[in-house]
Amino acid sequence: MNQRSRDDEFKTAKGKFEQRASKSYNTGMKFTSVSGEPVQMLYSPEDIENINYLSEIGFPGEYPFTRGIHSNGYRGKIWTMRQFAGFGSPEDTNARFHYLLDHGQTGLSVAFDLPTLMGWDSDAEMSQGEVGICGVAVSSLRDMQVLFDKIPLEKVSTSMTINSPASIIFAFYLAVAKSQGVDFKDLRGTLQNDILKEYIAQKEYIFPPRPSMRIITDMIEYCTREVPQWNPVSVSGYHIREAGSTAAQELAYTLADGFAYIEECIKRGMDVDEFVPRISFFFNSHLDFFEEIAKYRAARKIFAKRMKEKYGAKNPRSLWLRFHTQTAGCTLTAQQPENNIVRTAFQALAAVLGGTQSLHTNSMDETLALPSEKAVKIALRTQQIIAYETGVINTVDPLGGSYYIESLTEKMEKQAEEIFKQIDSLGGVIEAIETGYFQKEIADAAYRYQVELDKKEKIIVGVNEFVEEKERLDIPILQVSPEVEKKQKKLLSQLRQSRDNQAVEESLKEIGRSAIDGNNIMPVMIKAAINNVTLGEMVSELKKHFGTYEEVVVF
Repeated sequence: MNQRSRDDEFKTAKGKFEQRASKSYNTGMKFTSVSGEPVQMLYSPEDIENINYLSEIGFPGEYPFTRGIHSNGYRGKIWTMRQFAGFGSPEDTNARFHYLLDHGQTGLSVAFDLPTLMGWDSDAEMSQGEVGICGVAVSSLRDMQVLFDKIPLEKVSTSMTINSPASIIFAFYLAVAKSQGVDFKDLRGTLQNDILKEYIAQKEYIFPPRPSMRIITDMIEYCTREVPQWNPVSVSGYHIREAGSTAAQELAYTLADGFAYIEECIKRGMDVDEFVPRISFFFNSHLDFFEEIAKYRAARKIFAKRMKEKYGAKNPRSLWLRFHTQTAGCTLTAQQPENNIVRTAFQALAAVLGGTQSLHTNSMDETLALPSEKAVKIALRTQQIIAYETGVINTVDPLGGSYYIESLTEKMEKQAEEIFKQIDSLGGVIEAIETGYFQKEIADAAYRYQVELDKKEKIIVGVNEFVEEKERLDIPILQVSPEVEKKQKKLLSQLRQSRDNQAVEESLKEIGRSAIDGNNIMPVMIKAAINNVTLGEMVSELKKHFGTYEEVVVF
């Protein structure tokens, strides 16, 4: 039988199948993805007949890296297991770090409190009532020293989730490394440092976009020279998805942000093959299992193609999209919180099947408060069970070749390319931010999904269906004592009295001069950190020269 005869036979058989299936019982549920994309009842060879295996899928570890950046997948190295940790005082979080490391965690991930994220010292008026509540309070070098007490920085990979004041927090970290006698070239870790997504989704910005981009470019340039194993930017789609975007929007907006950083560095005169291998990405793992896996595969392919074809990268590592994943916080429910363990397990499995290099699993109680030690341990054990008990790491990209997965991966790529065209038509990422494009598109997507929930076209177990009327909360909740704020204020007061305030003033002047003359700002930041200049003082100095940002209102 020749190929044409086989094709005709298949089409005839498929037509008969569809005719039979159409007469079968249907639950009446809405068969769309979480993003609202229609899902066919069945996928078959017909859905992938136009996909060229070698050029569009390929082998693991080979261009276009759809199936993974490493040829042997997790056989060579299991993903880094991180738990986002940070609460109360630096002493409190340091104890949690040691607890996690003792229980098998392989990397530290620091959560900072709201004052720190916004560039306020713990004793600032705007910090009142928020110190240590949603993360650890860090206002000075002293706080950073305590945070990493008895943790050898050359032996642990550290991730820090901070954006607007990231350069200052990183300066504190480098100053601690220096005090430990650690060579900067031995430091491994990641700064989130993705200010573009702050304007798009999370809203924790301080300065306007353009000076913020200048600071980030300074950091990438500095790390390329001085801290070569450090990832100075983790381009984050996580918060874009948490704000209500679709999977395709998260994919496209994240990659567009990453390309914007790359283009700024190219304008600075940097070689893509020198800095791009240290730019990482950070994605959300939401509830639609297959959609998420396809998203990660499409992301790798799009990135590799763009780096090779548009930016002319020649180093194979410049084509690798390396990413961290966190399970979706927005899917956690206060109702029946134990269900969050199950949600997180499936989301973590999707991230692994999608080929993540690093993974954080949310704790079941995070929608209620910062996680308790028991909840954190369960979340970590979830990753360990996936890695060591399920067998999913035995083969690379085990869902590769699935008619559904391959079709969905190609569809994701096409959707992202269309979104790139929209952004380009507006003049680029910053211009799109300034016109409110991203904010409106995400708001529209979030509204659509909420309407589906309200109509019960989509079900959230324990929230809009399978509800328990007399639910009793019986899980431990972590509470941060008000004493943390009092203690932090007292320590800051002591610091201001005991430090060399003349050196502080000189350091602030140097920061101001650097803001004006355009010289790389990191060396003066590190010097200021060593001179005990606080986070808030450095931010205040930069505000004098850069100003602050107010978002455009879009209806």
